[in-house]
Amino acid sequence: MGKKKKPKFYVVWEGKAPGVYTTWSECEAATRGFAGARFKSFSTLAGAEQAYSDGPSAHWGKKEPRRTFTQEELAEIGIPIEESLCVDAAWNAQTKVLEYRGVWYRDRSVLFEAGPYPNGTNNIGEFLAIVHGLALMAKEGNQAPVYTDSLTAISWVTKIAVRSKSMDKGETSAGLNRYVKRALSWLRENSYPNQILKWRTDVWGEIPADYGRK
Repeated sequence: MGKKKKPKFYVVWEGKAPGVYTTWSECEAATRGFAGARFKSFSTLAGAEQAYSDGPSAHWGKKEPRRTFTQEELAEIGIPIEESLCVDAAWNAQTKVLEYRGVWYRDRSVLFEAGPYPNGTNNIGEFLAIVHGLALMAKEGNQAPVYTDSLTAISWVTKIAVRSKSMDKGETSAGLNRYVKRALSWLRENSYPNQILKWRTDVWGEIPADYGRK
């Protein structure tokens, strides 16, 4: 069974019917076609209700505040594994240019960098970064875990299946398509002992491989 998606709650400050909604379809119906609509998703109902009460100026265009973890929760989550590889991708929404890299957590040294590639997507970059790291470490017999902040990329690697609408529509470059096919072939033909772990940005901050361009 697939992992259950976390619920989202939607605030519509300016739209056909301002309010708090529990589904995207309701939010979309309340905003589509409304010039100057202002709406935003939140991870909790209480947070959404408070944001609606606060008004858009306090939340519009701003990141949702990180939740506060109890000491027990922090102890359970723990800290990143010292001997690990962190990977990340950078994608420009305007130019569609993609690049990715792998960085050792311990000393922040760069293991590999790739790109820039035209007509890419962020998820493809995250996927290629994981496989690139696995392949390099396999050659060295390194069993260090790989951290990524992309659940989509983790899913593509574990299922050995890339589900990209951009690729399906032919919007990605031929070169990137070849790299994706090569990465999938490597996954089918090789086994690896390395764990692929989700980087806890909500607790640890940005992943060390992040490009700092947000």
